[in-house]
Amino acid sequence: MTAPQETVDLGEIELEVRPKRIRWVAWALALFLFAFFGAGALLVSVESSGFNFRFADQVAMVVLGAILAGCALLFTRPRLRAGPGGVEVRATILTRRLPWSEIVAVSFPDGVQFARLDLPDDEYLTIGALQAVDRGHAARGVSALRRLHARYHPG
Repeated sequence: MTAPQETVDLGEIELEVRPKRIRWVAWALALFLFAFFGAGALLVSVESSGFNFRFADQVAMVVLGAILAGCALLFTRPRLRAGPGGVEVRATILTRRLPWSEIVAVSFPDGVQFARLDLPDDEYLTIGALQAVDRGHAARGVSALRRLHARYHPG
């Protein structure tokens, strides 16, 4: 049974990892989307376009670009934090905190995109901050997390 997130105190943070490549891609995509919709809003004001766009339509295009850019920036959120009390895994939207006693192992199986925390009953929690595309950065993060698991796991 997983303890409620509020009761897991990580203590002093000894490890914090964020992905590298996906953050660059997300920022580039966000800038592209906002620029694309912003340029579109400017270009629809041309009289010869054949459509009757109003100022509200232009504003809506810019707002839509901002919303889509914000959605792309959600991919910059994944983070892993670990301390003596346990592990916090933040994905694009949700965050889970687990004490070391509930983590069976830290694994990064061949052919998978993300590292994961193996939990009891053949369950696992994906760690979005440790991605295969980050290669050495991800390998160092998994090694550090395994060392903390070996130090703090009560068994």
